Amino acid sequence: MAKVVIGSHAEFEEYIGQELGVSEYLKIDQERINAFAEATIDHQWIHTNPERAAESAFGTTIAHGYLTVSLLPYLWEQIAEINNIKMMINYGIEKLKFNQPVKVNDEVRLKVKLTSLADLRGITKCQLNVKLEIKDNPKPAFSGEFIFLYHFK
Repeated sequence: MAKVVIGSHAEFEEYIGQELGVSEYLKIDQERINAFAEATIDHQWIHTNPERAAESAFGTTIAHGYLTVSLLPYLWEQIAEINNIKMMINYGIEKLKFNQPVKVNDEVRLKVKLTSLADLRGITKCQLNVKLEIKDNPKPAFSGEFIFLYHFK
C-alpha cells in the first residue's frame, strides 16, 4: 500500500473518517525485548527468561506492552508522510487497551484510521484510531486513540 502524503491541515481534512493504511510487519524477537527491558529497567521474567516463561500460560516470553506502544511512531511513518511541518508532538493516548500479548517472534503491524482533526490556532490536532495487529491472530495486541500535534509551516 502506498504512503498517504499530507502537506497541510487542509490535505489532512480530506482523510477524516478514513482508514489511512497499514504498515509492514515487524518481527518482535528476544533481542528487541531484552533491549527494551534494559532501557526501561523492567526485567520481569515473563519478558526476559525464556526457560521460566516456557512454563507459563503463554509458553514463551512476551513483549512488554509498552514496547509495542513505543513502536507506533516508527510504524506510523510507514503509513503516512507528513510534509511541510516545523514539528510534531506526541500529545496523548486515549482508550488504550491491551487485548492480546505479543509473543517472542510474533510479527506485528499497525492499522490506522483518522478519527478527527482540529485546528488549534494554527496547530493541527490529529486523532488516530490505531490497532497493532499480530500476524495470524484475530485479536490485536492493542487498540486506542493516539493524538499528535502537527505544526505546519
